[in-house]
Amino acid sequence: MFYPYGYGFDSTFIILLPAILIAFYAQIRIKSTFNKYSEVRSLKGITAAQAARHLLNKAGLDDVPVEMVGGNLTDHYDPRTRVLRLSQSVYNSTSVAAIGVAAHEAGHAVQHDNSYWPLIFRNSLVPVANFGSNAAWLLVFLAFFTGYYGLIDIGIILFSAAVLFQIVTLPVEFNASSRAINLLESEGILYDDELVSARKVLSAAALTYIAAMLVSVAQLLRLIAIGRRRK
Repeated sequence: MFYPYGYGFDSTFIILLPAILIAFYAQIRIKSTFNKYSEVRSLKGITAAQAARHLLNKAGLDDVPVEMVGGNLTDHYDPRTRVLRLSQSVYNSTSVAAIGVAAHEAGHAVQHDNSYWPLIFRNSLVPVANFGSNAAWLLVFLAFFTGYYGLIDIGIILFSAAVLFQIVTLPVEFNASSRAINLLESEGILYDDELVSARKVLSAAALTYIAAMLVSVAQLLRLIAIGRRRK
């Protein structure tokens, strides 16, 4: 915990508290929703990996491999290597939850192939966002250590890139989920009730991105509050 006035309670932490609670709820919801619909097998009986492969081929992305990756809910599409990776709990599963997740990642691959501009913009922000989020709080500590509080303003500017990244992430993820549901329906991979279940899983996942954005905005507001205290 960072205490700008020596030892004691940092009141600026209150700014973070609501966002942290929402993030905690979002994690509980995605895990419980995914676990619930992981028990619901799709009528078609294909695995999530097979569903992803079918959707990629349909989009003309035969050269994008579908690989298994370790961990739980670590599914992602890597635009640098053009590889779609599904977690162990998803790859071989025939559940509507797993198929929904796989279709979502396939949606990202289609976005990349179509040069979907919010995705391109978000990807361009990755280096500066990573640097900004790591450097901002270091600059705050240095500001209090050296007494040069102008470093806090620099930290605020750098952290703003991380906030922008989280904001741009929202339309990217929402669009990928929308593409996923449309593809699953048009290709007949999931049927009516199954589509409703898959949509619930993807909606729960979307909440985690909203929560991450709220946390980053709260962190930025906290930085601004700390900076104003020293002026």
